[in-house]
Amino acid sequence: MVAARETTLQELLEGAKQYQVPLYQRTYSWTTLQLQRLWDDILKLADDRTHDPKTTHFIGSLVLAPSPNNGPTGVAEYLVVDGQQRLTTLTILLCAIRDHRAQHEGPVHRERLNQQYLVNPWKSEPQRLKLVPTQADRDAYLACLDSTPQAGGADPVGAAYRFFVAQLAAADDPLDIERIENAVISGLALVSVTAQAGDNVYRIFESLNNTGLRLTQADLLRNYLFMRLPTRGEAVYSSLWLPLQKQLSSDELVLLFWLDLVHRDPRVKQTDVYSVQQARLNRLRSEEEIEVEVQRFSRLGALLRVILHPGEEQDPGVRRRLERLSAWGTTTVYPLLLHLLDRRQQGTATSEQIAAAMLYVESFFVRRLLTGRPTNNLNRILLAVVTEMGQDLPVDEAVRTYLSTGRKYFSNDASVRGAVRSIPFYLNGRAHQRKLILQWLEESYGSKEPVALDKATIEHVLPQTPTTEWRQMLAADLGPEENFREAHEALVHTLGNLTLSGYNSELGNDGFPVKRVKLKQSGIVLNQKIAAHGRWGRPEIHARADALAERIISIWPGPTEQAAEQSEEPWEVMTKALAELPAGSWTTYGDLAALIGSHPVPVGARLATHPAPNAHRVLQVEGTVSPNFRWLDPNRTDDPRDILRAEGVEFDQYGRADQAQRIGTEELAQLAGLTPEDLPEQLPGPRSGDDRTYSERFIEQVTALQGSAVATATLVVLEVWVSMGGTLLYGTGGETSCFLMARGKEHELGNIWPAAIYPSGKFEVVFQHLSVRPPFDDVTLREELRQRFNQLPGVDIAAAKIALRPGFPLAVLADADAREALLDHLHWFYQVAQMASSDNLATA
Repeated sequence: MVAARETTLQELLEGAKQYQVPLYQRTYSWTTLQLQRLWDDILKLADDRTHDPKTTHFIGSLVLAPSPNNGPTGVAEYLVVDGQQRLTTLTILLCAIRDHRAQHEGPVHRERLNQQYLVNPWKSEPQRLKLVPTQADRDAYLACLDSTPQAGGADPVGAAYRFFVAQLAAADDPLDIERIENAVISGLALVSVTAQAGDNVYRIFESLNNTGLRLTQADLLRNYLFMRLPTRGEAVYSSLWLPLQKQLSSDELVLLFWLDLVHRDPRVKQTDVYSVQQARLNRLRSEEEIEVEVQRFSRLGALLRVILHPGEEQDPGVRRRLERLSAWGTTTVYPLLLHLLDRRQQGTATSEQIAAAMLYVESFFVRRLLTGRPTNNLNRILLAVVTEMGQDLPVDEAVRTYLSTGRKYFSNDASVRGAVRSIPFYLNGRAHQRKLILQWLEESYGSKEPVALDKATIEHVLPQTPTTEWRQMLAADLGPEENFREAHEALVHTLGNLTLSGYNSELGNDGFPVKRVKLKQSGIVLNQKIAAHGRWGRPEIHARADALAERIISIWPGPTEQAAEQSEEPWEVMTKALAELPAGSWTTYGDLAALIGSHPVPVGARLATHPAPNAHRVLQVEGTVSPNFRWLDPNRTDDPRDILRAEGVEFDQYGRADQAQRIGTEELAQLAGLTPEDLPEQLPGPRSGDDRTYSERFIEQVTALQGSAVATATLVVLEVWVSMGGTLLYGTGGETSCFLMARGKEHELGNIWPAAIYPSGKFEVVFQHLSVRPPFDDVTLREELRQRFNQLPGVDIAAAKIALRPGFPLAVLADADAREALLDHLHWFYQVAQMASSDNLATA
């Protein structure tokens, strides 16, 4: 049982009291950022109190528990369960004020501040201090408290003391210093939460700090609001706040308060919600004004509830749009949605208008993904829409116009038609968003007997690993100068070659005649249309792409006709990939063309006429420099092969670059930021509505796509990995990936895994992930891992790929000697990952 009340620093420190920081608390750790914020708040409070001496400023909470050593008389002792950083900082500030005033105004201030707020006079040493820091901070704190020559050392306590000494010296005016002291002592308000005698203090601390019960920004804002409602608090709480708190969880309340701020300033971060809201509310003077704010929060909270639970929306058109935007999975659209629902409630927009506005946003997302635009500026665009869209237009047209102007890449119809034919759709965006587009396309056919699509996965009709039968079919469509690999890369991941299927693992690499029978039997209209073709080569893929593009254009409206003309080719994506292309690597015109949905010829023309980083690293498919290559600088005559050799690219006697150092389309997509890193998501439990576990599904897919020998070898690797102490997690995409976990999230350094295995045939080494996970954030360890894997037969991971997610064929595991060597290297990785700890790294 706990009791909470508002208090001041003066009330906390006056009298015979002692606050003890338990040993299990962390040491003092405030930095200049927190100190400066507190100081700015104090200066503003001191100034405000010259106009209204009753003004206060809420700075947070303090959780206390009576010490078990308390007796009927003497010093009242409390354990500081939470808030010790804040309390320590304030007493250090009082030490600095004491020393400044004693030096500049007279020694009387030393005794006054000491006896009132810093020590318990005439008490023996164990009870002399009003605040007893942790053992590690005690010497530094005592130096400040007793004004010894060691005060203000290099430790955090000393740094805080020096910070305040410097700030007070800058203020200088004795009248200002007195105002600052009064603001600190009487104006800073805290909520003191005191446990009852007999409560388990460590359990309270553990709950507050480890199980998510620490006071959230929403808790702090609630405390602040009701501190400002001394007479109306109970009525406002029961009529407004309690219903709001029942509608939204604690995290959702924080989200609400952030959304309210973003309407005014899109730059506000969610981590700063409390401080920014408090600064805004500090300008309000009366209880009535605070109550109006709580009423507004309550009204907006009901709207946010609808956004988070679209099924509660009454209008079917608005409900459909909310459900789709919720499924897309980006919270940065929430400020606009809240604004739209608020406009409707205020009577300045209709349900039809806000549904149309939401459709434009959905279309903006879909068309950008289809045309291969990166997502790096998407958050800024969406967060700014409310403040930057026109106010003189109907709200739906205002949203459309805003998204259509500037470099926001709301793709027009012509861009969509070209991109659907050529952009590697399967490599863009997030897996669930790609599936949503195919799912929504299927729904657009309005089948009388719609199929449940929640279990469907994305299927490549022309497979990613083509068999001889598929090679022969595609080769019949190629001209004499065309290269099979580049032609396959240009088609395989495009939307025209993708569909939804429940047969993903069963279809595998089967030839089209076999796939056609199964697709024809499917209840999915997309599949029935594919099955209507007698073969599946380039003309058929292009024809289907054209048909899908027209359907997309009819479903998702484009930008305004007045929108500025934007480049149809996403050259900025190519430029980003080239800029990130590591030294010691190379790529081809065809790889770049497949990345941006173009053709090698225009890519070459672009590089020949426009500056681009690392253009000399773009070679022909066989690894030779193009005969037409020219430096843009006419005075430059050096051979690009010499530059490439100096960077680490190896050439054979015929002048062909090492294919192992080639960066292909998939890796270019990683470099350009188009393909988010696949992450382990699920334990190997059953899928929803499916009695197969993720592990069973994974092995089924490996067997179907790679054969029983590779599947058996993969199982051996997984079993040995588990026996050495590792665990397995699985991805939830259509292709069920498997992650070799060496540490879980509960480890002090976080989770880590060396590799992910994909049924399509890739043993992926996740250098990109390891670069930010100790101890493999040390490049020498990642390099050792690369060299170890390169000892396996048939594996040659180029040094230039150490920041990417390269891999080698899963078929390597079928060789018994290679498998044993791989397991040795994985065991080494596991031991290194397990031996790492924060203490070891801190002393390294």
